[in-house]
Amino acid sequence: MLLSGFACQNQQVVVDENQSINQARWTYVNPIKVTVPIVDTAAAYTLFINLRHTEAYAYSNIFIRIKQRNPNKTQTAWRKEYTLANLDGEWLGTGSGNLRSHQLVLFKNHHFSQAGTYVFELEQNMRDNPLKEVSDIGLRVEKQP
Repeated sequence: MLLSGFACQNQQVVVDENQSINQARWTYVNPIKVTVPIVDTAAAYTLFINLRHTEAYAYSNIFIRIKQRNPNKTQTAWRKEYTLANLDGEWLGTGSGNLRSHQLVLFKNHHFSQAGTYVFELEQNMRDNPLKEVSDIGLRVEKQP
């Protein structure tokens, strides 16, 4: 019974892809690209940015620029700010050793207008270039039940 519940939950995950940042130094010229195949346009989706950084990361927030290229080649872009630490400096997210992991909500109840392949591009949008101590970044897309 537990296994079948787990299998059903996994069927809701369309994409869960993370990419390592070379030497934990994320540059503007190295955006992360994730391909998302969408079949069901009637469904609502939740999109998350997966982020992992070391505890030596210098800021309590991060700005990320997101580009979405649609199947018809049109493109939309957003700039989002995410809080990574409380005002007292305590890291949010989960920790393992020196690493902090965050699953940041990009969109809830998102509807894709067309079936086909979408390409999401994630680019760090901070003043530092390279942005140091970011080890992994990725995208998770879940179909809502």
